[in-house]
Formats: sequence, structure tokens, C-alpha cells
Amino acid sequence: MSGIPYYAEQRHECALFEHAWGKQLPLLIKGPTGCGKTRFVEHMAARLKRPLVTVSCHDDLSAADLVGRFLIGNGSTQWSDGPLAHAVRSGAICYLDEVVEARKDTTVVLHPLADDRRILPIERTGEQLQAPPEFMLVISYNPGYQNLLKGLKPSTRQRFIALSLGYPTPDVELAIVQAETGLPITQAQQLVQLATALRSLSDQDLEETASTRLLVSAGRLVASGLSMRQSCHAAIVNALTDDESTAQALDEVMRALFGDAD
Repeated sequence: MSGIPYYAEQRHECALFEHAWGKQLPLLIKGPTGCGKTRFVEHMAARLKRPLVTVSCHDDLSAADLVGRFLIGNGSTQWSDGPLAHAVRSGAICYLDEVVEARKDTTVVLHPLADDRRILPIERTGEQLQAPPEFMLVISYNPGYQNLLKGLKPSTRQRFIALSLGYPTPDVELAIVQAETGLPITQAQQLVQLATALRSLSDQDLEETASTRLLVSAGRLVASGLSMRQSCHAAIVNALTDDESTAQALDEVMRALFGDAD
């Protein structure tokens, strides 16, 4: 479909998203880094012809950063909407990426917006924004990083329907790599084989394994003329670890697949 970001569906998630949007239900997407969560939301926003407001959550993200604040300029004080308030007013899809990284008081702001009320109270102005039918709240996080300090409270989780995404099956991942890089099938297959091999490792101290995103980055380097070994070392091995011995072990996996040619 022209103008719609490419996305290879895994497990009927597109239909689930459409039904959630149509029934005004907020959506929680769980999945490892680089598995396609953000691309999925971009794809669905374009497919539904809705504007998309994306917020990359971090430790310092406050409720005011999301909702808005008064700003002083030209001798006057004016209210400025944050991305969440802007999304509500415009009937956009608001995507909070890695929401567990935000401060705890920030997620509480989402509660009245994520239940049947669908309102966003703005305490500083006394306004209560009623979300239009077109508005949708989508949040995501990586369960692999979840701990006691960084997890969603049940009171937040149970306001959302949930979808789990993983790394694609090899055939789907092959289609993604080819579509995103333009590589011939033989080279795209090599990248997918490498990812499969790295994901099967259990004796290496890796926080994350080779993601589809890293495969695409490596593939783009290969497509530009860099060798497969150099591309994978830069885009995958060095991206996964700073430990020299671990990097050597990952290089050995590459050597077994690609040979000794540079």
C-alpha cells in the first residue's frame, strides 16, 4: 500500500489493532528491543489514516512533559500542550515507547484516559479533555528489562488490552530484510541465519540478542558495498557487547557461517 510504512505481520496483530482502535480500547505492546514495535504502530497509524504522536519515554519524563505547561514569552504566560494533550485534541494515535522508563507519577496521568472515561484532566488549567473516538493510546515496553523498580502496576496494566510481539520467524524476517535493504536473497538469508545462530546462544552474557533492526542495519551496510563480515561486526557484534571476549565469541559464529573472507 503506497505511503504506508512496510510491516510484515507476525500473528494477526494488525486485525487486533484495528479492532482495538474501532472499539476505543488502549493497547499495550510487549516485545524485545528491535522486534518491530515502533514500525508496527507507524504502519497501523498510516493504515488507519490517523496522525501519530510518538513519545520516547525516559527517566526524566514528567507528567508536565506529557500533558503540557505554562510558558513565559513576550511578556505573557501561555499554556502549551504537551504531546499527549495534543494527541487527544487532534484525535491522533499517541504512542508511548518504553513507557516503564518514565517516572512512576507519569503513568498515573494515563489512567483516566485509558479507562471508560477517556478524559485527560489538565490540573493547571482546570480543563478536562474528552478524547474523540479517533484517539487511541498505545504504550510499549520490553519485558526483558522489567524488574521491581521498572514495571507497570496492575492498576495501569489492567486498563490495556495486551499484545506480545517477538522476533519474526525466519521466512518473515527474510522478507523484512529484503524489503528494507534491497539485498539479493542469498545475502539476506545469511543475515537471517546469523540471527538464528546468535539467538540460540545460551553461554554468552548478552542483555539482548540480535534484533531484526540490527539485521536491517547490517544489510544496509552490505548493500552500500561493505563486506558481510565488516557490516555484521559493526552493526551487530559491536552493538551487542563491549566485552572483548564476548565479541570474539560472536565473531567465531560469523566465521563459521561466512568463512574467513573479510
